[in-house]
Amino acid sequence: MSAGNPKEWWNFVKNEKKKNGSANELIDIGKELAGWYGQGHRDLPWRRDKDPYHVWISEIMLQQTRVAAVIGYYERFMRELPDIEALAGVEEARLLKLWEGLGYYNRARNLKKAAVILRDEYKGRFPEEYEEILLLPGIGAYTAGAIASICFGKPTPAVDGNVLRVYTRLVGDPSCIDSDQTKRAVRDKLCELYEACDGNTRGTLTQGWMELGATVCLPNGMPSCETCPFLKKCVAKREDRIMEFPVRAKKKERRVEKRTVFLFLQEDRVAMHLRGSKGLLAGLWEFPNVLREMTLEEAMKQTEDWGLGPDPPVFEHPYTHSFSHVEWHMKAYCILCGNETDRIDEIGELKWLRRVELEKTAAVPSAFRPFLSLLQNGGDRL
Repeated sequence: MSAGNPKEWWNFVKNEKKKNGSANELIDIGKELAGWYGQGHRDLPWRRDKDPYHVWISEIMLQQTRVAAVIGYYERFMRELPDIEALAGVEEARLLKLWEGLGYYNRARNLKKAAVILRDEYKGRFPEEYEEILLLPGIGAYTAGAIASICFGKPTPAVDGNVLRVYTRLVGDPSCIDSDQTKRAVRDKLCELYEACDGNTRGTLTQGWMELGATVCLPNGMPSCETCPFLKKCVAKREDRIMEFPVRAKKKERRVEKRTVFLFLQEDRVAMHLRGSKGLLAGLWEFPNVLREMTLEEAMKQTEDWGLGPDPPVFEHPYTHSFSHVEWHMKAYCILCGNETDRIDEIGELKWLRRVELEKTAAVPSAFRPFLSLLQNGGDRL
């Protein structure tokens, strides 16, 4: 058997399963992972019970966000929206404010859409079957697998980047993990493992894969192999090829957009613009901005054209914000305004919000929040 050939490795596992019944490597993998997880893992608030609402909200929040950053958001969210009924009834503006800083705001909107379905069609209860969970808005294969296995003991693995990294190192699989075909293949193989385990163990396996990828088989830098339950089985470790896995597709370079941002101040109020209902950052509050870089002279002329007075900026500040597909290179001008205007027709209606409103009620995306910090700090550099 070639150690680096995942098909041969898994065929070996299946043959051992046929020959030896429960005493086979497939079962051993599950036992070792479940035992390792049971010996000690992070105490995270959404792990303290098997409530599908808790698992659901945490998994959506954790997408592309570090655990340490999510804990505070999760606890605040649960204090205000503790169940499906509360989430289904929340106003969108309040929901977006609770989500502020997590990004990908359509995820929050989909949470509410799904909660309405759960309230109206399922009497406020989560369906137990993977296929039904998968039909809910905003829930993909990973989240559906996590909910079904952790909460209901179903044989449905949750395959994300952590699991793909651990698996490809374990078996020495050179397949590109960004390929849907690879993801399906890994999920199918892990389904065999889950089918061989009882319901209680399945949820533990899902948590174990997550924990192993997050704390031992790390995405950046060398993993902590000596603490891994698969130390003796891992092909990548045995062949000293750990950093060759996982194989990823080359990322496309982000498109760069240059923007000029205007921080208009009117006593203790700030001029803000509410973005439309579609597109990037839909429904969120932003500082008025123009899709090009302006010199100081151009910015002052633009300010005068908007009827906001000729006074020069108090300060200017550059800032770059990266989205998944585009990078905004911004330069902000902070300009003090008189009390003579509350509209700028050329860039849509503005609303003059008090700074306390911005903090308590208005959802401002991460792309613009550094400018709020500048205003609070009197223009100090970030």
